[in-house]
Amino acid sequence: MSQESLTFDIFEPQPLVIVISGPSGVGKDAVLKSLKQRQLPFHFVVTATTRPPRPGEIEGVDYFFVSHEEFEEMIQKDALIEYAQVYNDLKGVPRSQVEQALASGKDVILRLDVQGAAKVRSLFPNSSVLIFLIPANDEEWLLRLQQRNTETPETLQLRLDTARSELKRLKEFDYIVINAQNRLEEAVSTIIECIHAEHHRVNDRNLKQ
Repeated sequence: MSQESLTFDIFEPQPLVIVISGPSGVGKDAVLKSLKQRQLPFHFVVTATTRPPRPGEIEGVDYFFVSHEEFEEMIQKDALIEYAQVYNDLKGVPRSQVEQALASGKDVILRLDVQGAAKVRSLFPNSSVLIFLIPANDEEWLLRLQQRNTETPETLQLRLDTARSELKRLKEFDYIVINAQNRLEEAVSTIIECIHAEHHRVNDRNLKQ
């Protein structure tokens, strides 16, 4: 009886576009910093923003800090995959960074709001993975915002209203991860597990309509 040879070269994981999102003050920047420190084969996209740098933020590492005029020029040149107004500032994802990273086979990590996450899903329907960070509870989240010492009563209320709106769109995401106070590494490990699982799916990522 003849035997057909078996081949297992069908397993060829494709690069993913991974979005880290969540309400303001939930610790998205801290999560990204910890992910970078683990030296995993990810490309971390540096977002362009019109807001001024916060203490300790570095140009070209944390963000590209640009003027409104420079940002408008990037829009005109179609140099951004997506952009949106976040509170009173503009933020956008440079197109070249994402395309070059995917071409090299690397997973791409993006830090975006829910609007940006939806845009990325529409552009990369079969390779996007959307992860939403939440705090352990309301009190912990409000304390984080207050400890920034950058919030006025007006901006704090704006962030509260925005968070309520974002939570209504939670079902658009693939995973929810708790980033509890003093448990950052646990949240980061969970995110890595989510990414690992996505690379081992048999069926295409089914997009939520």
